[in-house]
Amino acid sequence: MAARRPTIYDVAKAAGVSKSLVSLVLQDSPKVGDESRRAVQEAIAALGYRPSRAAANLAAGRTRVVGVLIDDFTNLWFVDMVRGLHAALGPGGYRLSVVDIATDDQAEDPVEQFLSMRVDGMVVGTDPPRALVGDGLPPIVVVGTREVPADGAGFDAVANDDAEGGRLVARHLVELGHRRLGHLAAGSGAGRARRAAFEAEARSLGARVVSTAGVMPVSDEAGYDGATALLAEDPGITALFAANDVLAVGALAAARDLGRDVPADLSVVGYDDTSLAAARLVGLTTVDDLSFEVGRRSGALLLDRMRGGAAAPSRVRLPPELTVRGTTAPVRGDS
Repeated sequence: MAARRPTIYDVAKAAGVSKSLVSLVLQDSPKVGDESRRAVQEAIAALGYRPSRAAANLAAGRTRVVGVLIDDFTNLWFVDMVRGLHAALGPGGYRLSVVDIATDDQAEDPVEQFLSMRVDGMVVGTDPPRALVGDGLPPIVVVGTREVPADGAGFDAVANDDAEGGRLVARHLVELGHRRLGHLAAGSGAGRARRAAFEAEARSLGARVVSTAGVMPVSDEAGYDGATALLAEDPGITALFAANDVLAVGALAAARDLGRDVPADLSVVGYDDTSLAAARLVGLTTVDDLSFEVGRRSGALLLDRMRGGAAAPSRVRLPPELTVRGTTAPVRGDS
């Protein structure tokens, strides 16, 4: 028979103190004197007692769980963002509970689910639902360019500067001599900001832009279909800018099937600088939107809020960087 695991009552008896005092020691309370603290710690070591983290957290009025609400697990941007969150929150003992509203089929609303779990904070990677407005909510950080309601102005927010990213792409392509550009658009807040800035900057520099209409899903199939349609509409297009890397990979496949050499006949640019873009077989020119850093900064803000930080809501916007690889080149002289 396995030996019985020591309990908090055993520790209290061995140390000659009350159970409540042992609880205070486990919570690292400053209310405990040095002699009593030392007696409890020695009893814990002698008995090999392992406190229940869940019980200790509940006793302290917290769960050490952060709810993360996203809207598309297939979007690789979330991978690095969540890694950044974990880098900031993991050392403090916080665990992440991630729900994708696009695939979650549970009857309970995900926001209510997090609230019933008594999460200590929330990170929202989608346009904030109406349920996130009101009293009794934990600290909230919105990640990425989102449509934040006016009554959600108390949220902290961290994003890359999507508009500047769109302008970086336009300047890069025009500097390479491209004047007939296509854009594979996305319907998210970030996608809309990238498109508007890209089109405005390109036109101000003397280039013509044709963009896909409607909201495109984030998939290589959508990128393939969108690129095929744009190149059929205007065969003179010499460069394509996709709203994200996944769409851009679909555009590369379309170019191959249409006999358009990349980058000799067609330059292609993505956005997000995901692991997919960096793969040697792809080597995609893209915009690094610092997704890991977005997650890390969001986690740091949330940690400060959960510890009682009372500063005014933060609006952090990180400057993107253009990463030039092998899918862009100067336009051919006969284009």
